[in-house]
Amino acid sequence: MELPVALRQAVERYLEGTPLDELRTAADRLSRRYRAEMRDGRLHLDGETAMKAYLAARLPATYAAIRASMNYLAEAAPDFAPRTLIDVGAGPGSVLWAASDCWNSLEGATMIEASDAARKTGLVLAADAALPNAHWIAGDATRPLPADKPADLVTLSYVLDELAPDAVPALVDRLWALTAQMLLVVEPGTPAGWQRILTVRGRLIEAGAHVAAPCPHESPCPLIPPDWCHFSRRVARSRLHRLTKNAEVPWEDEKFIYLAASRPSVPIPTARIIASPQHSKGRIELKLCLADGDVVERLVTKRDGEAFRRARRVDWGDTLPTQP
Repeated sequence: MELPVALRQAVERYLEGTPLDELRTAADRLSRRYRAEMRDGRLHLDGETAMKAYLAARLPATYAAIRASMNYLAEAAPDFAPRTLIDVGAGPGSVLWAASDCWNSLEGATMIEASDAARKTGLVLAADAALPNAHWIAGDATRPLPADKPADLVTLSYVLDELAPDAVPALVDRLWALTAQMLLVVEPGTPAGWQRILTVRGRLIEAGAHVAAPCPHESPCPLIPPDWCHFSRRVARSRLHRLTKNAEVPWEDEKFIYLAASRPSVPIPTARIIASPQHSKGRIELKLCLADGDVVERLVTKRDGEAFRRARRVDWGDTLPTQP
């Protein structure tokens, strides 16, 4: 996956003239903060230098994870056509770009972000783009949100890892209260990110939400640590991306975990593939999360005929409408 052309060009214009050494140093500092999940009272994207480092080194991957999560949501609810969006912890607008690419029905958005630098950057990037009308508001995810009415789609991406665990339940309640139809939460695909998603999932189910994706059920998660649920998206690296990260490989894999919760019920698939299918001659091994709340590893061979042909076409994260 790549950034939309308009977004990539806007980023390049924004970063033009920034010394590469400055980007590398700031990107390394930002990466260490993300990996350590630092909660020292400072925003990860606080300041122009951190913002530029994020655009050069992290935006492609976070955009890819958000866009992939929206693909899964759209597959789970094909009739969902959001007109309004509230994005909490909006950063420089990754969700706005992804949502407008996923749904041409989107007309307006409320972008809530605590960092002044991130809000200003989001406005600059979107200035010449054909995006839905967006209203940028200063707001803290740990406090009452400055949104006056619910939206069809509410999103929270790569935010929970910056919050203290005891702040999460109240935030989930506020997000759900603002959700007219769908709530989408995206987190890094780490064991800790999965645990945060499980906390959100449990809170939303208690509130009466329906799980639209990725789980094909609303039972307790059947995975047991050190195993955990996550997905992956391959991201193409631009020349600037490679230079900033001192990388030689022209791609990277972004691991992520997401939860889509719906007010109306949605069709439940038979299963979802929760690991990369393992292919060998005449056989495919699939790890499946099933609608009955169980996890199984299923072997499909050439002798299974049509089931084998179907299994050859599926990938990590896909659903199975019928069991192979």
